[in-house]
Amino acid sequence: MPRILTTAAGAFESARHVDVLDASHRCRRTHGHSFRASVHAALPGGWSSFRGGEVAQLREHMTQALAPLDYRDLNTIIGQPTDENIARWVRERLGAENIERLAVQSTADQGVDLDRHGMAHVWRRYRFQSAHRLPHVPAGHKCGRMHGHGFEAIVHANQDLGTRALSIDYDRLDALWAPLHAQLDHRCLNDIAGLSNPTSEIIASWLWEQLKPVLPELSWVTVYETASCGANFDGERYRIWKDFTLDSAVRIARAPEGSPLGRVHGHTFTLRLHLGAPLDAVMGWTLDFGDVKALFDPLFKMLDHQPLHELPGLRDADTQSLSEWIFRAAAERLPQLIRSDLYETEGCGSIVTQDIEVPALPL
Repeated sequence: MPRILTTAAGAFESARHVDVLDASHRCRRTHGHSFRASVHAALPGGWSSFRGGEVAQLREHMTQALAPLDYRDLNTIIGQPTDENIARWVRERLGAENIERLAVQSTADQGVDLDRHGMAHVWRRYRFQSAHRLPHVPAGHKCGRMHGHGFEAIVHANQDLGTRALSIDYDRLDALWAPLHAQLDHRCLNDIAGLSNPTSEIIASWLWEQLKPVLPELSWVTVYETASCGANFDGERYRIWKDFTLDSAVRIARAPEGSPLGRVHGHTFTLRLHLGAPLDAVMGWTLDFGDVKALFDPLFKMLDHQPLHELPGLRDADTQSLSEWIFRAAAERLPQLIRSDLYETEGCGSIVTQDIEVPALPL
């Protein structure tokens, strides 16, 4: 039975200095960030004042939890304000039941995720500009031609497996990534040993094989082929995702009288479909991103530029109800579907998932 998670996010502007770092480290000096925090929670029934108000209410809880940090010196509030310690502080203050994930990003390219067990996964984003072609695709497939991408890779490592006060810092990840960047950037990936068929999945597993011996804390590798699709690998399982943008109208019938949610309004929704399947031994992928798009297209046309509250069989047009409806409908076309995320605004929405361990993607 799929689980339902409600998600919310918020931002705060703060200064800090991190004394646990080496004496010469730049972050020992007082500096500032535009931080972002997000939460995924399995909220109990009746948690919101009305069914359909979960996203708005959790977003308000997040805003209140972050308020003491905004435009403040974090060292006066949190003894050692590393990203991990900030995340643990926010998680405790938030107090939402059944938190599955609490994340803090200090920049767009780095942050910490606390998983459902309270373990901290530090992550860092890297970019490389490369060419590739997929040699085994059918004749006429566009990916059979030599082409290129601005790839992104995110390295996630379980900080709780380390032994030092700051067991994995961003500089350490940078040092481990540097030789890989030299191999990948401004290269043809097909020419690199082990990447003769450089799908997103194969690139993710290749990076895992390079990093795991020198980074035993490695928990998963994420590869973005484009801004809207990519693959994860955790040493055992491959998962891919594909994003869609829906510009749609909604009206929540159960909203209390006078609530703006009861009026016809709209969002630019982000819909993210996660799929899991064994790696095809010949093609080197779990599924072709193009096939995912084509199979989902009839449903996409029912959702995009449409009044979603008029969908047949929809309980109501709140984000949780929509997410459940989309998951059921998409699973009929894509049986490999393991999770769908529907965000009405950045980081705020609802997740329906059969696999709670799907690696998190940053905001």
